[in-house]
Amino acid sequence: MNRLAQETSPYLLQHAENPVDWYPWGDEAFEIARSQDKPILLSIGYAACHWCHVMAHESFEDEQTASLMNQYFVNVKVDREERPDVDQIYMSAVVAMTRQGGWPMTVAMTPEGKPFFGGTYFPDSPRHGMPSFQQVLMSIAQAWQNDRAKIEESADGITNHISQAFGLLEGGETITNASLERAAAGLAQQFDRQYGGFSDAPKFPQPMNLEFLLRRYLDSKDEAIMGMIDFTLTQMAQGGMYDQIGGGFARYSVDARWLVPHFEKMLYDNSQLARLYLHAWQVTGNPLYKRITEEILDYVLREMTHEDGGFYSSLDADSEGEEGKFYVWTLNEWIEALGEDHLPMAVYFDITAHGNWEGKNIPNMPRSHEEAAAALKTDPDELAKLVKASKLKLYEVRSQRVWPGLDDKVLTAWNGLMLAAFAEAGRVLERPDYTAAAVKNGEFLYRTMRTDSGRLLRTWKAGHPAKYNAYLEDYAFLADGLLALYQTTFDERWFVWARTLADQIIDHFHDAEKGGFFDTSDDHEGLIFRPKDTQDNAIPSGNAAAVTILLQLSLYTGEGRYWDIAQAAIESMYGAMVQYPSGFGQWLTAAALMIGNQQEIAIMGKTEDAATAELLEVVQSSFQPYHVVAVGSAKSDIPLLQNRPQIDGRPTAYVCQNFACQTPTTDPAELQQQMKN
Repeated sequence: MNRLAQETSPYLLQHAENPVDWYPWGDEAFEIARSQDKPILLSIGYAACHWCHVMAHESFEDEQTASLMNQYFVNVKVDREERPDVDQIYMSAVVAMTRQGGWPMTVAMTPEGKPFFGGTYFPDSPRHGMPSFQQVLMSIAQAWQNDRAKIEESADGITNHISQAFGLLEGGETITNASLERAAAGLAQQFDRQYGGFSDAPKFPQPMNLEFLLRRYLDSKDEAIMGMIDFTLTQMAQGGMYDQIGGGFARYSVDARWLVPHFEKMLYDNSQLARLYLHAWQVTGNPLYKRITEEILDYVLREMTHEDGGFYSSLDADSEGEEGKFYVWTLNEWIEALGEDHLPMAVYFDITAHGNWEGKNIPNMPRSHEEAAAALKTDPDELAKLVKASKLKLYEVRSQRVWPGLDDKVLTAWNGLMLAAFAEAGRVLERPDYTAAAVKNGEFLYRTMRTDSGRLLRTWKAGHPAKYNAYLEDYAFLADGLLALYQTTFDERWFVWARTLADQIIDHFHDAEKGGFFDTSDDHEGLIFRPKDTQDNAIPSGNAAAVTILLQLSLYTGEGRYWDIAQAAIESMYGAMVQYPSGFGQWLTAAALMIGNQQEIAIMGKTEDAATAELLEVVQSSFQPYHVVAVGSAKSDIPLLQNRPQIDGRPTAYVCQNFACQTPTTDPAELQQQMKN
């Protein structure tokens, strides 16, 4: 056992029995490096990372490699999901040095934390033009001993370079509808008309960009935009990247046609995709999108939820040392599981004797449900019943296999994303179980992930207290989830907490000099610099999420400082959003909200009153991304509700823009007309 045995991260615990003398990130490692005059070898990964497992088996479990590491380095292992600040800084260094990044990430740095060498996976023997990891180790060690001055000069240069790369653009331009049209046109140029999506292989789902395009469709009624959205969502839902048997999406597709997944399942992907498919269903009425939303959320409740209400982080790509083994089928396994029903289901899910991936089969839908029914010469409704029954059998059989590893830590940011999905789906789909899961999660986070002073913490694992200062994304994603929960339950405690978090963002993360927000708080551990990331990646950047929540809160409260801070940050990103829209989807969504037809709707009445429910049904019956709604009494803590009387004691609706309201009404039909106006 090494020092990682005392950690709670499943990823770090995977390395607790390595012969490498690992240290967790912290002062002890840096003090040892300084006292022994050794460079630090930093290794960063995460529990569901396939190539992290490969490198661990080839190198970190190897006695000879570990001996070299222990002799020449102070070795530090980091879970990128627990410490996104450390990962972000040193990934920027690796990209600057090698023009590419990924995990596992390997960085050599001075005892002061300044990087001078970086890479990703290194094999145990030279192959594919890559040196072996042992060769890398010896090369770094020799340079440290013989060419220290050059190393320190290089480390200073890299540190300066990456520190200057972070930060919002100064100046900027006014965002207009034409700006968003240009961004949408840029995405259209990248659109894959053969398979959907916005890139070649490997292909990522990019939910933020699709959310932005959905808003562009609502604003423009451009059917070409809706065509891109519809085609992409259908192709993803019918592909092998989607778990056709158990629900939920894998991280990405290895190929261009969404067939072969990188089999890990991440909470953050599924939270964003559940919400995207829900919104698409609201706009189109396509039953496929509703089914996918429900299957994702049912999968999370079944496999990714702690009994106390927190949501787990990920499921590994590997089981029994093989990527995807849990999810694929041979034809014989399929026949054994389904018996006499195997043949129509083999046609439906593309199961053959020769397989579609490495001699085995990844279930996918090469045809739509209706096309499959026609091919099988059966009624679509009867086929749907057979599919449902068959999937239950297949899931039961699959559950007897060795499961992929579960990363059961609970992260505040990712829970905020999933909280929003459950809260919104509970309301839209009229699923009390989803609403209950959202409330339970909100209560869990309030009880577990806060300090005594009310500040957030980053990570929790059952049996251990929460730890690590929370990051900008933790505050912003959770605030967004809480506002979604408020608009489902209209329990004001969730609104109050969301506003508290927004105020803490401004107090502890805002860059008053250059605008935008730092990723770490003003009382965070000192690193080689204070990062401020602005690009949206697999999850929204903390900056983009923060400005989105500030715009919403400004509509609820009328507080100008929320709007002013958000607007300045959005406009500073004008050039990046318009020129490189694929990397700024959440920023574009925030910009659409900022210039959109916002409405603040106050309904004065009790939620249990049938007349209140009728008014609320008008407001919430369709996808309205530019609206905020509050329900309650004039004594509320929410400014939007204050000083608004009822008409003759009946539930009353106020439709407002910039806190200037139309004539209050008790009539649902009149309310609908006012919203249209």
